[in-house]
Amino acid sequence: MSSDDVSRRAFMRTAGGAAAAAGAATATAGTAAAQEVEPDWPSAASGGNVGSYTDARGQDSVTISVGAGDQGLAFDPTLVWVDEETTIVWEWTGAGGDHNVQTVEDGGPATLDSGSPVGEEGYTYEYETSSEDAGITHYHCVPHTAVGMHGGIAVGEDIATVDVGGGSSDAVFVPDAARALGIATFIAMVSTLGLAFVFMKYGGTITRQEQA
Repeated sequence: MSSDDVSRRAFMRTAGGAAAAAGAATATAGTAAAQEVEPDWPSAASGGNVGSYTDARGQDSVTISVGAGDQGLAFDPTLVWVDEETTIVWEWTGAGGDHNVQTVEDGGPATLDSGSPVGEEGYTYEYETSSEDAGITHYHCVPHTAVGMHGGIAVGEDIATVDVGGGSSDAVFVPDAARALGIATFIAMVSTLGLAFVFMKYGGTITRQEQA
């Protein structure tokens, strides 16, 4: 066996190992991405005037503005995903007139009720979630329900989720970090295989020319 063959085989083992590692990293990123699916929000809640979304899991508290948007007729963030035993604070901006926070009829497990509508800036309503609130709750501002002042809270991990993309597609929401890792590992894998091809095809010729 020539030294060219030995070097070539050693290089191919190294290239194969690098490609396998890149593939494993991509698969890991794909698995993590597949787990990042959003709650299956009721259409009326997800169609709230601002339509913003916050995943606040891992936080002890989160604040939602009441009277957000250009006309003061929205909750912001409109949709919030929290853990059990998280304190949610609704804080009035003073815009858009009098507002309140109330679970819609048959809107979910959490009973939200801030009382009579108020318009005072800085007014707050607090609610601490519990295991009894696990799931999705759709709420609204009673005086402005007809103009789309709706919101939603998702409590806990064991709730209905949806693959972003809709329909019967297997597409999922892919975080930016996972997407970047997948692209980087794919480029590395292609580059490694490309170098392996060049070495296999021309390596021996180049070596002989150098020896000559």
